[in-house]
Amino acid sequence: MGARATGVVMHTTDGSEATPPAGPSPQEYSVSLEGVSVAFDVPGKGNLLAVDNIDLHVPAGQFVALVGPSGCGKTTVLNMLAGLMRPSAGVVSRYGKPVDGPSRDIGYMLARSALTPWRTIRANVELGLEIRGVAARERKSRAMALLERLKIDHFADAYPSQLSHGMQQRVAIARTLAIDPDLWLMDEPFGALDAQTRVRVQSEFLALWEGSGKTVLFVTHDLSEAVLLADRVIVMTHRPAEIKLDMMVDVERPRNPQEQLFDPRLEEIERTLWEELRHEIQ
Repeated sequence: MGARATGVVMHTTDGSEATPPAGPSPQEYSVSLEGVSVAFDVPGKGNLLAVDNIDLHVPAGQFVALVGPSGCGKTTVLNMLAGLMRPSAGVVSRYGKPVDGPSRDIGYMLARSALTPWRTIRANVELGLEIRGVAARERKSRAMALLERLKIDHFADAYPSQLSHGMQQRVAIARTLAIDPDLWLMDEPFGALDAQTRVRVQSEFLALWEGSGKTVLFVTHDLSEAVLLADRVIVMTHRPAEIKLDMMVDVERPRNPQEQLFDPRLEEIERTLWEELRHEIQ
């Protein structure tokens, strides 16, 4: 599938190389990609190599942001982890076991809320629980608790068409997390929001995640968002995608995007990431 990517190193916020600590055993990694490549059969063009020999290991509870040029394979990585597609080569695993199909312990949220228009807000949040056979009282309790934390519990009996897009995304977050997934896959979940709403929803989402112990893989085109939210940012190259940079964001938690949007240390990390990413975009 191509030569293994070289030169991938982990950096600290000052740009120096970090010496990674001894990591977990393969059985303790929430997510592992080992030698993963993906090729698509494109009519008239033959095989198109989208992802080239990627290695990535994510400890349980870590928040990882994936950034890179459009079409470089970020969503493909999420789809493999979700069990929606298989790699052409290599192994995708969760806690040391190969991913061979969709799993109930994974929550997947997209850029659009995709709420069911004929169900109320609370019924939308309950949908995954209903499919799993959770009793009605428990479904209602869990749904209302999440809606309350996201400050939209007073719209529980409304319908999606009656809510703003930002509020619909809050409902989508609640629906994703209601099933209590171990792994949260987020594909540009706030990309369609206006700037002010986006910062507010980021803050609410981060407050839900911090301290949860859940693993997050978060695709975004917004470097500021990646640095504000993540423990670690992966910069991917232009297609065929390799990992160009793996950088830790060693800024203390808890974080508040509404207060730290222009934090000098976060801006410094963002500039470093941009220097790597701009060459791929060009």
